[in-house]
Amino acid sequence: MFKKEALHMALQLWSGKGFTVRYWDGTEKNYGHTEPVFRVIFRREPEWTARDLTQGLDVLLGSAYIDGTAELDGSWDDVITAFFPKAFDVRDFHLSGLRQDLLKREEDRESRNIHAHYDLGNDFFSLWLDPTLSYSCAYFQSPDDSLEKAQHQKIAHSLKKLDLKPGESLLDIGSGWGELILEAARTYRVHAVGITLSREQYEKTSARIQEAGLNGLAEVRLMNYLDMDPSAGHFDKIISIGMFEHVGKKYLPLYMEKVSSLLKDGGLFLLHSIMGLREKQTDNWLNTYIFPGGYVPTVRETVDLFPDFGFYLLHMESLRRHYARTLKCWYEQFMKNQNRLPAACDESFRRMWGLYLSGCSAAFRMGVLDVAQFLVSKGTNEELPMTYDYMYR
Repeated sequence: MFKKEALHMALQLWSGKGFTVRYWDGTEKNYGHTEPVFRVIFRREPEWTARDLTQGLDVLLGSAYIDGTAELDGSWDDVITAFFPKAFDVRDFHLSGLRQDLLKREEDRESRNIHAHYDLGNDFFSLWLDPTLSYSCAYFQSPDDSLEKAQHQKIAHSLKKLDLKPGESLLDIGSGWGELILEAARTYRVHAVGITLSREQYEKTSARIQEAGLNGLAEVRLMNYLDMDPSAGHFDKIISIGMFEHVGKKYLPLYMEKVSSLLKDGGLFLLHSIMGLREKQTDNWLNTYIFPGGYVPTVRETVDLFPDFGFYLLHMESLRRHYARTLKCWYEQFMKNQNRLPAACDESFRRMWGLYLSGCSAAFRMGVLDVAQFLVSKGTNEELPMTYDYMYR
């Protein structure tokens, strides 16, 4: 069994916000350089080895919570801010270093990572998402808005920014369960194409297009965005909501290059993505348990990429508070429907996802994470209204 002394020695190296650990023998110790702001309570001695300490404190304590070895006593806001120090190392990325064989490995990596998360099953996600199956930040125009209404408002708000016209073509990179392309085809009469790497999402979206009678206006493709061929045609408008975080730091320029190659001159691109405050490596716990291979970019490194690929920044909007509320709604629905989860979702799985949803809500609430919408044009666009009033009417 794991020795208390070994854990104590490791925790003494912690230099962030203070917290208390109540060990399985009833003793308590404080760690960190401030007064304790929360407690970790071990219900029993963990079955760890010394090698487990190399995973990092966030992964170690997170795994203890998931398997029920430990409980957390205190505000999730305090827990999140304690484990997200502001110090970090900035690392450069260079498009010129990406060889063709490396690109192929990136396609395979993205496919595996998407399957690991999104192919948990439509039955699983439908239990706690709203009826639109929107798995991204909603848009609450009123404190009384339901989650479903807020998701419809997010889609409407996002599409309105693109100034869509009947007959135009729209590409949705990472189209989820298809609500956005359905709304774009239905309301604006554009040809809306969605692409996804998740077979579960592809099959559900295909069925929804048939049910809505939107064949010919809306379509979904099961493919990687890297495989899109610009010679087959360019799109008037492109949108991507909640996909940029899955690309990976090294491949952000590749993503921008691909979008630019698929967009017509003067076309508009709306990028909606979670943003970090500082350039840093992906949180260990999320990368281990929830989103393998992801990277949360920052506003400045994202904006810095735009000129290199011919993009002009037109408008940017933070939706941080909206995502905090969205995640709170998801967490409440998830907890409410725990007993209806598929049989494969055991107690550890339920605790893991509860921790993920509540912890992320706290991260947005406390400002550790943000979410932004960037509207850019490829080259200059002289056709848009002179002011942005049209986005908020």
